[in-house]
Amino acid sequence: MIAMIDIPALDIFSDDPANLTATIQLLLLLTVLSLAPAILILMTSFTRIIIVLSFVRSGLATQQMPPNQVLVGLALFLTFFIMAPVFSEVNENALQPLFDGEITQEEAFDSAAAPMKEFMAEHTREKDLALFMGYAGQERPETLDDIPLTSLVPAFAISELKTAFQIGFMIFVPFLVIDMVVASVLMAMGMMMLPPVMIALPFKVLLFVMVDGWHLVVRSLLFSF
Repeated sequence: MIAMIDIPALDIFSDDPANLTATIQLLLLLTVLSLAPAILILMTSFTRIIIVLSFVRSGLATQQMPPNQVLVGLALFLTFFIMAPVFSEVNENALQPLFDGEITQEEAFDSAAAPMKEFMAEHTREKDLALFMGYAGQERPETLDDIPLTSLVPAFAISELKTAFQIGFMIFVPFLVIDMVVASVLMAMGMMMLPPVMIALPFKVLLFVMVDGWHLVVRSLLFSF
């Protein structure tokens, strides 16, 4: 016989304050969970890391090696490593006091937003932030608390995109040099029908391994934050 499990009903029209509060909290939790991927991508270091790693793979011209799952997994763990101090501060100042009933949800949101704002503002260009605040008709902020998340998040995102593409350009340069050298040698030998990419690939991989490329790329990413 299958045991029946009592599941609390969701009733937004309930007259019981406790039931209504629990219902609202559950709805807010579901909303946050549905936005978690966007929060992770646009409010952390994930964007810069995954773009740079993708540039490395494109520069090597190894097609799907490493696979997307490996790059995304590495980017996630690097993100958690870089964001660990911020997440720890959010947990201590917002989540734990909220779970213990010491602060309200509004206070918890403000406490959680403060370290995230500090991290994003540190890596956001003033020009990008002025673009969104000017478009929204907002005044020049005096303090970090005066910057709304609606303006800071997209400004941080496009700043990260620019930084990631700058790093990607520097990664592409040595690989481009190898392609040019291989193409010139093949043309000088009269092998114009032989694809230079096929000949340059092992030299790119060899160069990347000899200089310990993954270590250098990850080290550059860590020190860029």
